Amino acid sequence: MNKIERFEDIESWKVSRELTNDVYRVTSAGAFARDFGLKDQMRRASVSILSNIAEGFERTGNKEFVQFLAVARGSCGELRAQLYVALDQSYITEEQFGFLSQKAVSASQLLSGLIKYVQESDLRGSKFK
Repeated sequence: MNKIERFEDIESWKVSRELTNDVYRVTSAGAFARDFGLKDQMRRASVSILSNIAEGFERTGNKEFVQFLAVARGSCGELRAQLYVALDQSYITEEQFGFLSQKAVSASQLLSGLIKYVQESDLRGSKFK
């Protein structure tokens, strides 16, 4: 694993940033844009993923970092569930659903790998310097 000096270096953060941009794009169109509840909830869930990665990284301890990564992973699941609602309401196409869902799964898998790495690492302290 390459040295991570800032949260922007974390691959799961990069993927979740792309996912957030994609969520904002699809929730801005058509009937979806008028469903304020679902639109806002999906946006909050996607923003929560990258925000928790960043916040956890800026904390000093590994246990805190892992806790925030776990919350971010939970937000991936929340977003995936909301994508089903959007699909069922015909706000997104099957293709959009598949693309967004797969990106959320990818972010979740990357987070799982990072959680495992941090938990098993002998490195401690202020972000493994």
